[in-house]
Amino acid sequence: MGRTHALTGWCAGLVVAPMVGAEGAHQAVAFATVTSGFALLPDLDHPGASASRLLGPITKAVSWLLRKASAGLYALTKGPRDEDCKGTHRHLSHTVVFAVLLGLLTAVGTEKGGPWAVAGVAIFALLLAEDALGDWLLPVAAAAVTWWATSTPDGLGELAPLAGWLGYAVAVGCIVHCLGDALTKSGCPFLWPIPIRGETWYEIRPPKALRFRTNGPAENWVMVPVFSILAVALLPGATDYALDVAAQVVGR
Repeated sequence: MGRTHALTGWCAGLVVAPMVGAEGAHQAVAFATVTSGFALLPDLDHPGASASRLLGPITKAVSWLLRKASAGLYALTKGPRDEDCKGTHRHLSHTVVFAVLLGLLTAVGTEKGGPWAVAGVAIFALLLAEDALGDWLLPVAAAAVTWWATSTPDGLGELAPLAGWLGYAVAVGCIVHCLGDALTKSGCPFLWPIPIRGETWYEIRPPKALRFRTNGPAENWVMVPVFSILAVALLPGATDYALDVAAQVVGR
């Protein structure tokens, strides 16, 4: 479900941010925001998905084009044992190739566009995440922007170093989405075009006992609570702050 994709994308973003140089709290939060939002983007290949409905006719048109491209690519590249289907949902946009290409386009776009392009990508990602997690995210985002404005002397300039790095955030978000879908009963063909057992679009999935049903007990009662806790615990300085508070409580 969308909320799980957004939560796992946020957590992955906080883990990956320091690896690409987004080490400060402000940059890490911006990086993770993009990763969280773009962890929902691959479902743009479904007309009923939140990503497809986000910007009305604009995203609906992009969704239609993506489905057409995916169907054409599936018909052109399917292997002898691939299933007989349209090749729209969970195909082109659910591959590592798609994630890497979209990441490269984002990197080039943000390098050329500077801080305003970075802000645009971050806002679009925030809207994607808000649509999945709920309207409560908007006041939280407003508080985060206020915190940013009052604690960074450079303001929007603090975003400049993220230009180019956001390509990693976009790619990681899409890949996290694919990994999440791979854990479900349907699987995910994210290793396309590598042929596996006669299938170019082979659905990667774990052993049957480890798969879970979308919106089932495993997702609602295990994954969502665990990643909700990690979403806070992985924030830069959150663990140290919690330990300091605990030490003060014990000291009393």
